[in-house]
Amino acid sequence: MLDLSLDSLASAYASGDLTPSVLVARLCDAIDAYEAVDPAVWIHRISKQDLLDRAAELEAGAAADRGPLFGIPFAVKDNVDVAGLPSTMGCPAPLYIAEETSFAVQNLLDAGAILVGKTNLDQFATGLVGVRSPYGAPRCVFNRDYVSGGSSSGSAVAVAAGLATFSFGTDTAGSGRVPAGFNNIVGIKPTRGLLSTSGVFPANKTLDCLSIFALSTADGDRIRRVAEGFDPEDPFSRAGAPVPLPLENPRIGIPMPDQLTFFGDDAAAELFNTAVEKAETLGWEIVTFDYEPFRATAELLYGSAWVAERLAAVKPYLDKDLHPVTRQIIEDAGGFDATDAFEAIYAAQRLHTRCAMIAKDFDLILVPTSPTIYRVDAVEDDPITLNSNLGTYTNFVNLLDMAAVSVPAGFRANGLPFGVTLVGPGQSDDALAVLADRLHRGLHPRSGMQDSPLAAPALSVRDSDGLVTVCVVGAHLTGMPLNSQLTERNATLLETTRTAPDYRFYALADSVPPKPGLSRDPNFDGPGIEVELWQMPMESFGSFVALIPQPLGIGTVTLADGRNVKGFICEPAGIATATEITHYGGWRAYRADAAA
Repeated sequence: MLDLSLDSLASAYASGDLTPSVLVARLCDAIDAYEAVDPAVWIHRISKQDLLDRAAELEAGAAADRGPLFGIPFAVKDNVDVAGLPSTMGCPAPLYIAEETSFAVQNLLDAGAILVGKTNLDQFATGLVGVRSPYGAPRCVFNRDYVSGGSSSGSAVAVAAGLATFSFGTDTAGSGRVPAGFNNIVGIKPTRGLLSTSGVFPANKTLDCLSIFALSTADGDRIRRVAEGFDPEDPFSRAGAPVPLPLENPRIGIPMPDQLTFFGDDAAAELFNTAVEKAETLGWEIVTFDYEPFRATAELLYGSAWVAERLAAVKPYLDKDLHPVTRQIIEDAGGFDATDAFEAIYAAQRLHTRCAMIAKDFDLILVPTSPTIYRVDAVEDDPITLNSNLGTYTNFVNLLDMAAVSVPAGFRANGLPFGVTLVGPGQSDDALAVLADRLHRGLHPRSGMQDSPLAAPALSVRDSDGLVTVCVVGAHLTGMPLNSQLTERNATLLETTRTAPDYRFYALADSVPPKPGLSRDPNFDGPGIEVELWQMPMESFGSFVALIPQPLGIGTVTLADGRNVKGFICEPAGIATATEITHYGGWRAYRADAAA
């Protein structure tokens, strides 16, 4: 199988060992071969010649002008528009030929990505099973007797089977997460509005969002950053300030034991318990909480007038050949009136308030991506109930305006994969990705049909628009006298790490409270100095810097892993009268010794 990870392809292109033309030729062969195994993945494939033409176009450009996704193959769910291509929404014939490319897809193409095709889905993105399509039912890549998950079924299988580096799905009720869990890949459900839904056929327009399938959170997060952007043509597009999360010892909420259900799947329950134990070994604090308001929120999606929003989108197409289950769900929505809609809005807001109060006790939620997985024949026999079961831990997320990432969490004894999902506040996508990546690597650092080791490097924290990371070394550390200058500015502790080895460390003379000085010496090779990384809103950074006295200041500090962050440095004049304490390796060790 081809290694399609972002860094592997970029390295191969840079060295000349691979070209986009060679890649797409090999990829076409791989897609042809997999179609013999599962013919239901694709609804529309880009022809080999068109792919070669796109590759040649990219190769003709100057190397310096290559976009961040140069030559990266991807797929999109067939409810996402691409100019000149049919959009079917899983109907037997195209509903239309798209005149324009969706905003997010265009961002990917502009970055040099290569679209290989449009994938199968539960019709009108209604379902979590992946079997409600006239184009067939894409199957779990590990056992064809089992569902692949929906509604973004084909998009997940395309990535898991090694037919694309990443793909777009959509996620209203869990469609970007359940198929990820069933196919041993990552599913990223961003904050609603972060990725434009212009050119995306709606399911529930007020709740919809594009989702990303990838082999690693690191790859998926990079794709999100390229695809996102404020779109004035999308009334639900937004670009709010990122919400930081603590990357050091976060508090993780899990439902109380009697509120966890796996519908008899004891292997899934065991794997979830293992995930919780692993989170604890990462230093994460586990907090149980009352899941009932979240469950009640989830039930609103299909059990109230919210479902009528699907009718609003599909009503002009009720004369089409609809899948019987899809038709039943959508036509039943006609029984709600405007009064019901307002009552559903009120109920959702009441639950939102209750859930927000409960969430004050933790930073993130950890839940199973899905409580179990079903055979295709079982879903066909009981399509509504089993579909509903699969959304047990997903349906509440968009209604509560949260973000989520599903990651692989190992395999049952029968060879079927299991996934868990981290759920964070809206706009916490940047930090959430880092934590999800750590959990993935701690639980099961592999992915895809071949269960291959992760090729992408571990995802590390970085500054986001509206946030700045500050490296502190002394009196601003957690528990130290000046730490409040950070916390009162809504700064969040990200992690504890060390500087590069060429830093010396000093105890400053006559400093009240006692403070250290950090200075770089290119000719020095030491232990590195222990530091904390804090992230604060950019608008608070200026007032923080204004508090810093001479001889200290803010400069750029290089960390042991090569990252550069803003942090405390010391003028040479201050070091001249200071005592070197580099051998302590950090301020805490020095202060502990001084107090002894």
